[in-house]
Amino acid sequence: MLEVSRTNGQTVWITGHSLGGTLAMLAGARLHFEEPNLLADGIITFGQPRVSDRVLAAACDKAFAKRTHRFVNNNDIVPHLPPEPVYTHTQLLRYLDSTGKLRESLPLLSGLTDRAKGLTTDLLAPGSDGIRDHFIFNYIEVMEKNLVRS
Repeated sequence: MLEVSRTNGQTVWITGHSLGGTLAMLAGARLHFEEPNLLADGIITFGQPRVSDRVLAAACDKAFAKRTHRFVNNNDIVPHLPPEPVYTHTQLLRYLDSTGKLRESLPLLSGLTDRAKGLTTDLLAPGSDGIRDHFIFNYIEVMEKNLVRS
């Protein structure tokens, strides 16, 4: 159905937040690996939980190359669920640090330091940072800041 409706070169982007991000990733994989063998122009997720095993993640990394953008806001807890090694993510990560700056990559030590900064920004509620960073309006806020910086 999608291929038939793409009469004027329209692009297909799939996006979602949280469970919607999981569904977006699975929809993109299903469209490509099953019928109608359609490669989405992009898959963008925000706060997506782990969705696949290593075999599917590797296949998606190969098929989607730089078409997948998985955004994680600092200490958002949801992208760390369910636990590894049974479930995993695709490789391409876009990390929003504790200051809201978009980063393409973050070395391990810098990442741990940045997570600690995020935990201490609200000393009255430090344990809630993992939940607060998951809210879609916080993703929107930091993404808008990055648009202004560009």
